[in-house]
Amino acid sequence: MSPITTHVLDTATGSPAAGLPITLERKTADGWVTITSAVTNGDGRVANLMEEGTLTAGVYRMTFDTGAYFAANGTLGFYPYVPVPFEIVATDQHYHVPLLLSPYGYSTYRGS
Repeated sequence: MSPITTHVLDTATGSPAAGLPITLERKTADGWVTITSAVTNGDGRVANLMEEGTLTAGVYRMTFDTGAYFAANGTLGFYPYVPVPFEIVATDQHYHVPLLLSPYGYSTYRGS
């Protein structure tokens, strides 16, 4: 199982945000390095961002391409992307980073 996962819900439609592009990056001394990019599945989830055992401590950033998602769904949104930085300390834990999304607002939290 990937040590980092996500789930995006479109609160304006009350449904999963399928087809939303996501990029996962790690901060280094030279800046941000892309680990992977993915697209949410039909349930609004990405469960395979990293291979098990590859997580290292540090600061990460998950960027949700909300502009592409809204454009694909014929919706005008205010936020073209949503960057969510977070810090990993314990590499033996699972980190779930959900996003609740609407065209004019968003919320995130550490899930389980």
